[in-house]
Amino acid sequence: MVKADPEVSKAVKQDLKPCVADEYPVDVSYGDLTGGTANDILVNVMTCGDAVGVGSYVYRKRGGEYRNVFRAEEPPVYAEIDRGDLVVTQQLYEKDDPVSYPSSEEVITYHWTADRFEEQSRTHNEFSKAVGTADSPAPATD
Repeated sequence: MVKADPEVSKAVKQDLKPCVADEYPVDVSYGDLTGGTANDILVNVMTCGDAVGVGSYVYRKRGGEYRNVFRAEEPPVYAEIDRGDLVVTQQLYEKDDPVSYPSSEEVITYHWTADRFEEQSRTHNEFSKAVGTADSPAPATD
């Protein structure tokens, strides 16, 4: 579905190859996001090595086929279904951040209204620089 979708970027399609045998680096969820007659399909495409999200897509059934109604392709990105809403998390990195420790993240909640997703809320979370660094102080012992 993703490879045949004209809305998916060329870069994501080129990288979408099986990691092992015929296992593709995708997470797929089914649920009601758009109020349609069939479950919507949420697809997260990731990298094989470190499972970094490179694209998130929502497909809605209309006229007998599934059509793309949402895409986010700014890595690292990951989307989830939460109580009928689409929640997209995007990790943000500063210049020298290692992949395992982003500086912050944006969590954006979208709700389906009429015929499209509309942003409902946005939360910005800053992460501590001390967490996970080699020079973090050891916990005090009594």
